Amino acid sequence: MAHMRHNPTATQKGKITYNANIVSDIVAVAVSEVEGVSLLSTKNKGVKLNFEKQGINADISVKVDITFNVSSLAFKIQQAIKHNVESMTNYKVAKVDVHIQDVNFPENSVI
Repeated sequence: MAHMRHNPTATQKGKITYNANIVSDIVAVAVSEVEGVSLLSTKNKGVKLNFEKQGINADISVKVDITFNVSSLAFKIQQAIKHNVESMTNYKVAKVDVHIQDVNFPENSVI
């Protein structure tokens, strides 16, 4: 389990420590806020994070509803993750890769 440390200013005493699972949960909440999208139900919740010097690189695997525009959903996911992570932590988001792994079809749809 990774522990990320951040010392916001030299004048403050103490440290802020972010566990990688906390950041992963923030990403999961951001994805859940986008209508028409759900994370894949996997052990790692469809979220893979890499903490790099230039910022966080995120790989997100999702399932989308057929009634939504896929490229628009992917863009909304990227925006939501960047906003949530950067506003709730002191990390920057360098890159968000969205992988559409599955599509939800309505119960009564005919293909």
